[in-house]
Amino acid sequence: MSEDAHRGWQKPSIYDVARAAGVSHMTVSRVLNGHPNIRESTRARVVKAIDEMQYTRSSIARALATSRTMRIGVLVDSPVQWGPNSTLRAIESAARAQQYSVSAFATSDEDAETISAGIADLVAQGIDALCVIAPRSSALELFREHSSNMPTLVIKSEPDAHLHTAGVDQYAGARMAVAHLVEQGHREIAHVAGPLDWYDARARWQGWRDELRDRGLSEGRVAQGDWTSDSGYRIGTSRELGGSTAVFAGNDQMALGLIHGFVDRGMRVPGDVSVAGFDDLPDARHFLPPLTTVRQDFTALGSLALRLLIAAIDGDDTAIHELIAPELVVRASTAPPAS
Repeated sequence: MSEDAHRGWQKPSIYDVARAAGVSHMTVSRVLNGHPNIRESTRARVVKAIDEMQYTRSSIARALATSRTMRIGVLVDSPVQWGPNSTLRAIESAARAQQYSVSAFATSDEDAETISAGIADLVAQGIDALCVIAPRSSALELFREHSSNMPTLVIKSEPDAHLHTAGVDQYAGARMAVAHLVEQGHREIAHVAGPLDWYDARARWQGWRDELRDRGLSEGRVAQGDWTSDSGYRIGTSRELGGSTAVFAGNDQMALGLIHGFVDRGMRVPGDVSVAGFDDLPDARHFLPPLTTVRQDFTALGSLALRLLIAAIDGDDTAIHELIAPELVVRASTAPPAS
């Protein structure tokens, strides 16, 4: 048995590629990085060696064949929040399926220098395209001031005249939740809004307003939250939403705090007041009571983002806007109002 067979197959290294091509490993590295001072005949030998060593479907081979790095940069604002974090994870998963790698730069500061440094850091890694997860309008405006000319996709549910955009349809999801409450018989439906600097919070608030208006109902009370359960609890223990028989909360975390606050005030959910949320957190089904909410399909969003990014890399510079449809998930936190 040969030594190679005894050791078993091992993935070829850059040194193996260099040996097969008859060049140094530094030459292979220069070819991989698109160095301009490489003879075409040398480049061809390196590509041939990679093909023969079963790298024809690897990211390295594809990068050589297409003059791409097969790397996507992701600039993500507010990464600790559920939506931005879930979107980043979905893009990473979709990228792996397409043999792309992902470099991410996270920022939670509304600071032009930080965003500029993030873009510079990602560009320095030789990315083919940039995905921006900037849920706050202030962060996106800073990005516009410091953006590069490379293919770019922004994750948001509102279209943009100059950028590729993709997102989950926040507005439609809010209308679904409010329609469900109206169809159960509620007429006094309040809203706990997220921070209105966030595109998603504004879309959900607008969806709540428009669904009530189109149903011939007046706007209910509005309370301002900050996405956290603590803000929901503060609202629930206050009387800001007095007289409402149902509440549409801007996210599940605020809905959780809201329910807790209502219960501490001696109110029954849904006996005295129904509560619906938005996101469908993994724990939403285990709230007491289990939460009616709007589910966002982040897996589908990640796949859509990769498709649009690859199209942009391929030269499609027409601004594209595509949305993923949300899904209403009805659970025990909503019921018809008490008679």
